[in-house]
Amino acid sequence: MRNICFLVIAAFVACLEPAAAQQAPPASPASGQLTHKMNAYVGCINRLSARSYESRDRYFSWAAKSGPTGKERIIYGTYTIYDTSDCKTSVAVANAADPHDAELEAAANAYVAAVTTLEPLLKEADDYYSQENYKDDKMAKGKALHPRLVAAWDAFASADKALRAGVEAINDKRAAEQLAAIEASEGRKSHYYVEALMIQAKRLLRAQQADKPDIDAITQALNEYEATVKATEDASGKDGDVKLGSMFIGSAKSFLTTAKQLMRRVRDKVPYSSGEKMMLSNAGSGWMVEGSPARLMRDYNQLVDGYNRGARI
Repeated sequence: MRNICFLVIAAFVACLEPAAAQQAPPASPASGQLTHKMNAYVGCINRLSARSYESRDRYFSWAAKSGPTGKERIIYGTYTIYDTSDCKTSVAVANAADPHDAELEAAANAYVAAVTTLEPLLKEADDYYSQENYKDDKMAKGKALHPRLVAAWDAFASADKALRAGVEAINDKRAAEQLAAIEASEGRKSHYYVEALMIQAKRLLRAQQADKPDIDAITQALNEYEATVKATEDASGKDGDVKLGSMFIGSAKSFLTTAKQLMRRVRDKVPYSSGEKMMLSNAGSGWMVEGSPARLMRDYNQLVDGYNRGARI
């Protein structure tokens, strides 16, 4: 499993490096079994979660929170999500396997229930809006679908959050254990710093995505991450050590720059301009706004992609 994506703000999705596929030390049989279970849960999240949130954002980009009226200037409808049958099957197999974790397995079951409820409902809504049937019934069905959609999205968001929390708790523990093992066996060289950098990046991301951002906590996380970026760059290629790719180092620095910009926006209460607000409201263009959550997510995803593609030793 290559990566797991974690919802941060609206449909801005940050991808987190996996704790599966550990490279030092060799995984125990129990660890390998846990990895297989985790991969099933991660597979569902990777395939279905982002699209589920995007469907909600698409809908509310034109419909009021109280629902559609039929008098909207533009009616976009919503998005469908991918087939959920594979997720349902893989979770059932994973939950039946050792090692068992009742809380995590319950969260996975709740996720499956929520996403399999959402799939046909979004298909029904998509058919209705794409065929412009609201022009024939004065938006009657659109109004009837609205509370069902909201309830399904709310249930999905709750289940998604719980499953991600369970997966992340395990991943965090395994990442810390891996880092300690690398330091014990190899010392603080490129391998160590790459893994430490990814842990610090995740910590910084979480500090900045808090419901109530704490500037002191963000600043501390920024300082720790910046020091790790410098140490990673200094260790690369030193004394015969592995030379890290310039794209990975560049991505690490880009994420640092955007994290600083976002921190300053929060600290100094810098508002977004009308043009920036317009870009942030349009799916796919928010990353163009410097110091925005969307830009931070884009830069973090690129960092994780660089790690997955080859920075990992």
